[in-house]
Amino acid sequence: MSMLHYAPPTSPYLDILYQDNALVVFNKPSGLLTVPGKAAEHKDSLEYRARLVWPGIRVVHRLDMATSGIVVMALTADAQRSLNRQFQLRHTEKHYIARVSGHVLADYGTIELPLICDWPNRPKQHVCYQHGKPSTTHYQVLSRSDSESRLKLMPVTGRSHQLRVHLQWLGHPILGDKFYAGSEALSAAARLQLHAEQLCFFHPHNAKKCCFIAPCPF
Repeated sequence: MSMLHYAPPTSPYLDILYQDNALVVFNKPSGLLTVPGKAAEHKDSLEYRARLVWPGIRVVHRLDMATSGIVVMALTADAQRSLNRQFQLRHTEKHYIARVSGHVLADYGTIELPLICDWPNRPKQHVCYQHGKPSTTHYQVLSRSDSESRLKLMPVTGRSHQLRVHLQWLGHPILGDKFYAGSEALSAAARLQLHAEQLCFFHPHNAKKCCFIAPCPF
């Protein structure tokens, strides 16, 4: 992972949206890893910071370093199992907000592509009809101008970089995306314009549906 100057934001150090005896819900800032990288200088992460408060906390899912928004972590093995199962079986509901380059014509749409790691250029992913794994994203245009559009993204699958590759393939890369945007779309924003705004799941202890929202910061 080439992060020449990894300097994650430290204020707030942890943005906690909710906590109980089974789980904690965080609002992760853009620029902070979800889990530590292999190199010592990439130790600082949402998981590392959470462990300082809850030493036994367990990771359930991840967001890309550049993506902000909702991350849930489990405080017990049972809660982790329940949440992992919900993500695997797609019983969770989530949506993201993205600012993308260009005027997206269709009000609604679905992108379905087979994705695989672009191994020589990892962590980038690319479309591969021979070996890729299926991925699906529904989108809805919230607003648009001549130069950019604001989308609500509802991924069905959770492949690495899925939303970023899907929008690049659509011809509307996410603004500020250093992996997939051209120079103009990259320089249009200081950070990746992708935010995990809402996550719903069933509580591991009582199966009640819980929905959390972290309003989009851009």
